[in-house]
Amino acid sequence: MKSQILKSILGSVAGILALSSVAAAAELTVYTAVEAEDLKKYAAKFNEDHPDIKINWVRDSTGIITAKLLAEKNNPKADIVWGLAATSLMLLGEEGMLEAYSPKGVEKLDPKFRDSANPTKWTGMDAWVASVCYNTVEAGKAGLPIPTSWKDLTKPVYKNQIIMPNPNSSGTGFLDVSSWLQLFGEEGGWKYMDSLHENIARYTHSGSKPCKLAAAGEIPIGISFAFRGAKSKAKGAPLEIVVPTEGVGWDMEATAILKGSKNMEAARTLADWSVSKKANEMYNEGYAVVAYPGVAKPVEHFPPQIATAMIKNDFAWAAKNRKNILAEWQKRYDSKSDPK
Repeated sequence: MKSQILKSILGSVAGILALSSVAAAAELTVYTAVEAEDLKKYAAKFNEDHPDIKINWVRDSTGIITAKLLAEKNNPKADIVWGLAATSLMLLGEEGMLEAYSPKGVEKLDPKFRDSANPTKWTGMDAWVASVCYNTVEAGKAGLPIPTSWKDLTKPVYKNQIIMPNPNSSGTGFLDVSSWLQLFGEEGGWKYMDSLHENIARYTHSGSKPCKLAAAGEIPIGISFAFRGAKSKAKGAPLEIVVPTEGVGWDMEATAILKGSKNMEAARTLADWSVSKKANEMYNEGYAVVAYPGVAKPVEHFPPQIATAMIKNDFAWAAKNRKNILAEWQKRYDSKSDPK
């Protein structure tokens, strides 16, 4: 009798240990620039299908995460990046830091949302698109007309009434700067930014902050991205989301595995899931343009014309020239940046 009880106890203990080992089968260190409020949702959705993999997030703005990854090149701490600008991942790819891996189902993605190499080194998730957040109440008090173009923002009436992101810290800031250089030409782009700088109150280190500040009424106009504007407007902020007539810059949030990951199997599992239809349906909850064709549905308060306003962005050019562009921007305009 005692031996039967002992066997039963040992069997139960063995079962518990087995379940514990499954529950903690793998942990992934995931670097990201995804909006902080969405990280729990992303992990929860992934864990519905893969409860045995725990995600440990390391989150910051695009420029800071990119710099951190480059600094760790010879001793990588991240297993995988889930949600960072494609231009940043292209730069990391040039540095030989990305694992070549084509996630299962990658062929179903829109071709512009995946690396052209085979196997791929990165895959796109969604597009975040530049826009201007205009606070109708505060702008009305200050007598500021609603701008319709990027060049409108250089008019004297807007002096000290605009906030935008620092491109050295923010992916949104970088896509703004790189798109202006493409829209207006290199000489014309820097001339435009010289004029815009005269009207800038300050440069933030976050791409979403200018819109958040505009939504809160702390500044009439914030150069940011449409996702943040739509989210703030849905919460009742008195915002108009302006799509400048010249066209708007954009970048992709994208995923890539870091070469040297100590959890390669789990990293590949996450990469596979990141390109799935289910994942893209999740991205579409906030972003109107996603990588999986046929998934995207209209997002509340998202400007309906924004997809047609997206410029033909030369991502390879932007990635190749990133270092020089950022150095030139810093030399010209960093005096108005927020302290780090």
